[in-house]
Amino acid sequence: MHETYMKLALEEARKAETIGEVPIGAVVVRQGEVIATGHNLRETSQNPLTHAEMIAINRASEVLGSWRLEGCTLYVTLEPCVMCSGAIVMSRIPHVVYGANDKKGGTVESLMHLLDEPRFNHRALVTSGVLEAECSTMLKSFFKALRQKRKNQPGD
Repeated sequence: MHETYMKLALEEARKAETIGEVPIGAVVVRQGEVIATGHNLRETSQNPLTHAEMIAINRASEVLGSWRLEGCTLYVTLEPCVMCSGAIVMSRIPHVVYGANDKKGGTVESLMHLLDEPRFNHRALVTSGVLEAECSTMLKSFFKALRQKRKNQPGD
């Protein structure tokens, strides 16, 4: 079941990649139904808040007419950052499923455990490593191509 929804998150990540964004996608599911999706738009919007998770959480809140996303599961291709982890806690999402770890910016398991912080009034169950190879490969390929493109550009 998790793999089915993570494949949808990967489809969202591909949408980001096609417009030159870091390929990260997110999907919010409630009672077996996808209620919101999002992909990175930070470069396109020039807005640091437009991470895939933030967009999907915002859309899910609009669909439900509530800031409380109880009963929802967030699927995301990359381990959430501190901002997105904060939004997960604040929106009361009970379950987060992600693909690849983010050793430099992930705050679910890599750098810290914000979704399991006992001082917060909400904690989320975490399932990690779902379609990890696919999620990780997509990101690695994107950054490899970006580095190659920059290397091939003539200097000023």
